This record gives sequence, structure tokens and C-alpha cells, in this order.
Amino acid sequence: MFPENFKLKILNLLSMSQHFKLTIISSIFIAGLLAANLLGSKVTTLFGIAVSVGIFAYPLTFLMTDAIAEVYGKKKAKQVVWAALIAQILVLFLTVIAVKLPPASRYTLNEQYVVVFNSSIRMMVASLIAFIASQTHDIWAFEFWKEKTKGKWLWLRNNASTIVSQAIDTLLFMFIAFYHISDKFTTPFILQLCLSYWLFKVAFALLDTPFVYLLVGWLRKSGKEDEVSDSEPLQI
Repeated sequence: MFPENFKLKILNLLSMSQHFKLTIISSIFIAGLLAANLLGSKVTTLFGIAVSVGIFAYPLTFLMTDAIAEVYGKKKAKQVVWAALIAQILVLFLTVIAVKLPPASRYTLNEQYVVVFNSSIRMMVASLIAFIASQTHDIWAFEFWKEKTKGKWLWLRNNASTIVSQAIDTLLFMFIAFYHISDKFTTPFILQLCLSYWLFKVAFALLDTPFVYLLVGWLRKSGKEDEVSDSEPLQI
């Protein structure tokens, strides 16, 4: 049904080395974080509730860090978080420069560009603070529950750490990003938004539990290229 070379490529992907697997999920982690920040200024409606489209991307970050912490340990998970923080700061810096630079005379969309990315700047600053606080808690809580459960019940520590961390992230982000951006965004209104956003995130956390098991199982599976030295090119 499929060409032989296609089957070989799939088998090679499934049996890739541990360091390549870590590189891939670290990239997904950073991509989810940056996508949530850059795309999050748009609001959509789900089940009658207005939510940021970033809600689809950000849960990926907790899924990835929990899988990394489970397989590679707390230290490696922290390293990925700090790498993502550096990437986020760099994107923030480049965004500020892009917004401040004067447009060329033939570029007629500068006003719209500034409107979109100026809001992204405030959201990125809010995300930086919320991100480091929530991810630090998530890694700590995941390790805490792992010790308490003696390495059992992955579903419990995944959800227990993520649900509380998402509450921390939501509260910090929403207040820093949106407080008094207009008269409508008062403390009660933001708390109401926080609750609906957090409930959506809890739903995502519960739904991604099977994917945590699949991801951890894939990461723990040794690959045929694990013995290839870093000085040799990685063949996939």
C-alpha cells in the first residue's frame, strides 16, 4: 500500500535516538509557547464562551514538560523551560524592534501591524511572568507527586500538577495582560474570564492524559541510533 522507502522512514522515525526525541519535544514545547503568545490576541467562541485562540497551543507546554520530567528528570525539564524563556525574550525583543521601525512608503498596513503586535508585546510580557511561575510550579509539583506515589499513577501527577499550574498561569497572565486595557476589564470581569479559561484548560489537561502515556512510552523506547556518536550525522 505504501512505498518501501516510506515505511523505512516511518520505522526510522519511531526508532530515533533519545537525544533526537528530546530535541523534537523541546521544539514542540517552545513552538506551543510562542504560538500562544503571538496568536493569542484573537478571541473565538467555544460552547458559547469567548476564549483566546492561544488556548489550543499553550496546553502543549505542560504536556511536554510533564513527559520530559517523567523520562529525563526534573533537571532536564527545567533546562527546557529556561531555553523556552530565552526564546520568548528574544521574540519579544525582535517584536519591539519590528513595531518601532518606521514603515517603507509602499507598506500601507503599518497601522494594522502595530495594533496586532503591540497587543502581542503586552501579552508576551504577561506570558513571561506567568510562564516561569507556572512552569516552575508544574515541575516541582510533578516531582512532588511522583515521590508521593512512588513513581506510580502517572495520570494523577500529570493532572494534579497541571491543573494547579494552569490556575497560576491563568490568574497571572490575565491580570497582567488585560487589567484596565479598557473600562470593561475590571477585577471581577477578569476573575470571571479566568474561571472560564481555567475550566477549558482543565478539560484539555484531562483529555491529554492518554497522550502523556503515549509520549512517555515513546520516549522510553530505546532507538537503534542511540549508540551513534554526536560527531556523526543523524540519519532519518
